[in-house]
Amino acid sequence: MMYYTIFSSSLFGLRMSKYYLSFGLFTAALFFSTAGVSNDLDQLDTIQNSKLENRQCVVLLHGLARTSHSMDKMELALIDEGYTTANIDYPSRTMKIQDLSALAVADGVNQCREKGAGTINIVTHSLGGILARYYLAKNNLPEFGHLVQLAPPNQGSLIAEKFRNEQWFKWLTGPAGQQLGTGKDSIPGMLGPVDYSTAVIAGYDHNPVDNWMAEIIPGVDDGKVSVENAKVEGMADFIVLPVTHISIMKEDEVIRQTLLFLNSGRFDHESVASND
Repeated sequence: MMYYTIFSSSLFGLRMSKYYLSFGLFTAALFFSTAGVSNDLDQLDTIQNSKLENRQCVVLLHGLARTSHSMDKMELALIDEGYTTANIDYPSRTMKIQDLSALAVADGVNQCREKGAGTINIVTHSLGGILARYYLAKNNLPEFGHLVQLAPPNQGSLIAEKFRNEQWFKWLTGPAGQQLGTGKDSIPGMLGPVDYSTAVIAGYDHNPVDNWMAEIIPGVDDGKVSVENAKVEGMADFIVLPVTHISIMKEDEVIRQTLLFLNSGRFDHESVASND
């Protein structure tokens, strides 16, 4: 918090230009953000026993410029539900998506296999969702169960498309950031539909440091990714919640919905609709 205060004071005290103010806010956004399906107890016991018998494991993949600690709350909830986990830390700003996928997703899969997993699920945030899709497109994973993507740029990022040639954006996001555009030559554009169990949770709220980016993105968005661009053809379920891109993986309702899909292959749309 002390560094954030010093950083913010420097920005405004020096009366920087709009360009550098945007640069500062984008930096802050990256670096300073850091009831089950049924009430029937017998059914809950069946679900828990099934996880133990199948030795279900979940690979957790964080987003761009984040660390595995951003997925800690999600991991604890999964462990409480009886899953084993592999919460992967990977250098998201240093490699291309192809190399990050081979490094991070493969590491998670290997960890789950070492733990004797019969089923391997994947839960991702942002860039992590593209790494998972790239891996599943290039590799056979016979133990695969479900993929749950949180705020994924499945159709690319308009922010990446707009700023990809700016030096500050290249420095902040690395090689992977250059591959997240919305064109057909981007990695998301080349992946195509999914043909495996995939669910997407998108957000429609903004963190204050993301407001300037939200103004650039047309339609409803979470401050970095639009709801429309989070969708992917072939997905099994999709839900939109009042959460931000920065904190989506830590929100209680997001965690609840993630567990529901892993347990049952579907989200709880009725409770969300009743709260609107």
